[in-house]
Amino acid sequence: MTYPSWRDWLFSVKTFAASMLALYIALVFQLPRPYWAMASVYIVSNPFVGATRSKALYRALGTALGATAAIALVPPFVETPLLFSVIVALWTGTMLYLAISDRTARSYVFMLAGYTMPLIALPTVTAPDTVFDVAIARTQEITLGIICASVVGSNLFPSRLAPTLIERADAWFRDAAFYGRETLSGKIAGKALSACRQRMASTVNQLEFLLSQLSYDHTHPEILARAQNLRGRMQLFLPMISALADPLIALRRDLHTWPEGLDALLADAARWFDAPLPTRAAEIHDDAGDPVAERLRARVAALQRPHDALTSWEGALLSNALWRLGQVIDVWQDCRTLRALIAHETGAWRPRYRHWRLGGTERFYDRGLMLFSCLVPMGAILVACWLWVSSGWHDGAGAVTLAAVACCFFAALDDPAPLVFRFFVATAASAVIAGLYLFVVLPKVHDFAMLVLLFAGPFILIGTLIPRPQFNMVTMLVAVNTATFISIQGAYEADFFVFLNSNIAGVSGLLFAYLWTRMTRPFGAEFAAKRLLRSSWTDVALSASTERIADQRDLASRMVDRLMQLIPRLAASDEHRHPSIESFRDLRIALNALDLRRSRRKLDGDMHAAIDRVLAGVSDHYTRCAQTSERQSAPPALLATIDDALHRVAARGLAQEAAEAARSADTDADAAGQAGASAPTPPPAHFTQRWLRDTQHALVGLRLSLYPTLVGQRPGAEPSGANG
Repeated sequence: MTYPSWRDWLFSVKTFAASMLALYIALVFQLPRPYWAMASVYIVSNPFVGATRSKALYRALGTALGATAAIALVPPFVETPLLFSVIVALWTGTMLYLAISDRTARSYVFMLAGYTMPLIALPTVTAPDTVFDVAIARTQEITLGIICASVVGSNLFPSRLAPTLIERADAWFRDAAFYGRETLSGKIAGKALSACRQRMASTVNQLEFLLSQLSYDHTHPEILARAQNLRGRMQLFLPMISALADPLIALRRDLHTWPEGLDALLADAARWFDAPLPTRAAEIHDDAGDPVAERLRARVAALQRPHDALTSWEGALLSNALWRLGQVIDVWQDCRTLRALIAHETGAWRPRYRHWRLGGTERFYDRGLMLFSCLVPMGAILVACWLWVSSGWHDGAGAVTLAAVACCFFAALDDPAPLVFRFFVATAASAVIAGLYLFVVLPKVHDFAMLVLLFAGPFILIGTLIPRPQFNMVTMLVAVNTATFISIQGAYEADFFVFLNSNIAGVSGLLFAYLWTRMTRPFGAEFAAKRLLRSSWTDVALSASTERIADQRDLASRMVDRLMQLIPRLAASDEHRHPSIESFRDLRIALNALDLRRSRRKLDGDMHAAIDRVLAGVSDHYTRCAQTSERQSAPPALLATIDDALHRVAARGLAQEAAEAARSADTDADAAGQAGASAPTPPPAHFTQRWLRDTQHALVGLRLSLYPTLVGQRPGAEPSGANG
């Protein structure tokens, strides 16, 4: 374990100072529960100003919303305990569902509203006339803590989020460079690569939440937009570099066909991945460009074969590999440039990678699992309320509220029980620490300065661990619960039996929450991964169907987002048929199907029927996978259909090339016979080489992804009727 850094110590001292300031002001103004102000500082404080401000704002809004609900619901329903329990559960479940549905910092509003209402409402059911005073007091004291945390954090050695964004991006660049090198060398499997995929996907997912806090850090909107663009391209890099592996492996391993110059090109591209990022402002202006990237693009173009060479399977594979390599170069250059622009906050950017897939905003949500995740806390509240009412336990409200808080905190996790148990352990430890303070230390305290001195050691020491992800939850809970359990007032008041009874209630509620969660959520990440896989198969079937798609960019965005959620849930493995590798192929099949749907509109004649048969076969195959909830082997008939379409595309390309050559010769002859007259403009061709090549790339991608073990098998003989 490494010792806390100076930044950790600085954060801890600032947080402690803000908590003591909040406690002092609350005591001066004789607020009913000044310890809530102290505890709130530890809840909202973050090492970074933007995160603290966003959390503070959303906690204030969530507290006000929950307090308002408590004031509105307690008086009319207090006489019907079971009905009131149902109302509390419904409120908490609804707010929790809204919180899980929002993956930005704004979700904190709904989370707070969800469990603040029972925190205020349940303890006041025995005295409903006090609910308004309790709600106002909690709102005031929490707001005071929020203000103190924000003021101290923003003005005393503030730390900005932007450097953290750069640090996260640099970690992704290191992983991406390693993944790119391995892919270009023909490796797609292995525990190191599998773990690298998981880290890259996790970084992309974490950046989504981080970027939602960046706007509270006084970040210029242009920098924020560049950060969003960087995350979007980081998200695309992983599936794009994985797609490049298939044709390279097919050429090298299965067909033993390796064009001269390709090895050197891939080696130079791998070295470019490892090259230092731009550090000078002059290097990141559009005028400067990236000379290495430009040279790599020129070499990619030089290796491209003429259209007549694409009629062979080797030529089609090489064309596909070079096309994908060009896309990877464009995306990597964009990522390098955007990272430098964000770091230097200067320069202009013109994207190199432009594609219809960019611009989608839709995210994937497993609504069924989200609903179930919300029903578990609702059930916990109902059962805990029933036990409380049946037993007549005076302090039972504390058990219900902490059970609700624990279940809500971790509802979005695949396996929340272990963290609920850590919540239980941290709370038990806090009760012991609070007891020592309350009955051993505080009786000897006679002024606020001595109180600060006695609090400083433990709270500052605990605070140094809060910035560390592995200790954040436990140490934050210890600080918050210790401050709450001590229940500091203007004058010393301590009753051992009241303290013991209230803390037993809280600890019992958390133990109940753990047992309830363990019983109702016995499944973990594997169950969520299976649901994500089945959902992805449904979307692949949709992408290849004849069903109208409102926005193909949003469909592509949803599929990529789901893949980023799936990869971290899969264990690292060295299998060549690992689910993450197969899931990348699923995504490529869907995107290639969408490309076929787009290029189909530019083609006519027998090409329509050939493409339609391919799309129908893909859609039927993935529909069967989704219906059986099991990955099926692609049928041989679909392979024959794809090969037929490939032959037709190649034949049409040759015919189109011959027609254009003949038309060009006729045009030259007419121009020679009519000196001085303007040459007639030939009619636009219905079948351009560009669309034919795009169609071929999509078909090759489908064949490689659907039949990865048959990439060395050349397409069958050309069927009859495949003419131009």
